[in-house]
Amino acid sequence: MEGTLAERVGAEPFHRVTPLLESWALSQVAGMPVFLKYENVQIAGSFKIRGIGHFCQQMAKRGCRHLVCSSGGNAGIAAAYSARKLGIPVTIVLSEGTSVQVVRRLEGEGAEVQLTGKVWDEANVKAQELATRDGWVNVSPFDHPLIWEGHASLVRELKESLGTPPGAVVLAVGGGGLLAGVTAGLLEVGWQHVPIVAMETRGAHSFNSALQAGRPVTLPDITSVAKSLGAKTVAARTLECAKECEVLSEVVEDREAVSAVQRFLDDERMLVEPACGAALAAIYSGILWRLQAEGRLSSALASVVVIVCGGNNISSQQLQELKIQLGCS
Repeated sequence: MEGTLAERVGAEPFHRVTPLLESWALSQVAGMPVFLKYENVQIAGSFKIRGIGHFCQQMAKRGCRHLVCSSGGNAGIAAAYSARKLGIPVTIVLSEGTSVQVVRRLEGEGAEVQLTGKVWDEANVKAQELATRDGWVNVSPFDHPLIWEGHASLVRELKESLGTPPGAVVLAVGGGGLLAGVTAGLLEVGWQHVPIVAMETRGAHSFNSALQAGRPVTLPDITSVAKSLGAKTVAARTLECAKECEVLSEVVEDREAVSAVQRFLDDERMLVEPACGAALAAIYSGILWRLQAEGRLSSALASVVVIVCGGNNISSQQLQELKIQLGCS
């Protein structure tokens, strides 16, 4: 590891500025300009490196000696990458259903991997136990102000690229870290009037359930194939976001998310996971059109930004298996 810890901690952020490109294919489907924010090209495979990288750098400054993270994969990879850059050991606790390629990727980053429980919430309990050890710090996949602060960098990049605000920002919600970060970013750049279309898959719809109840609720189980959206309880902060910005919560079926993954692969030659497919389904399943017809979104949107959040939990074989499982054509 090159440089002293102080030099590594004080270095540039671990995330990269990602491309924002207008998609001809998705613009045709939506009937308006659609810009794609390509977070799938982050070095750790997803947007997670923004917030988790920032969190880990700050914890290292405070004397952290060992990082621990529970993750559906993407947060773990971001934590493992950050730990390697900082020269700090890291333990990643995953649910037992995690794919082999994600475990290999984590071990390739030098992480110790422990598998426990059927869903993320069970892995998270184990991670919190480990974090009680002296000098150990738990890296929440989504629920910490430093993580939201790091994710807000995405909106600063949008402002730099677009100049003028888009008509809406479309994103996927799992635990709510991206939603909290984008809300923080919109407030920071003065774009708080820009609606956020928050997409989830049924069976992982903890944010939609919380909005309807007016408080965080715990889903009995995660039944969606979009495992990276699989937090049974969304961050409480997301409910505050819905009061600070206009947040439109929409739920799609697994089949729609997986179909969106296939269509996006055909349209843009990029393979993303079903969690990201939930956001893309806002275009492919006509959700934006419906929101406009219902008067919940302006009928004259100048443009829409879709955050292509990325994801490491997918392969061409997995996509084919999911399509067969869900009966996608």
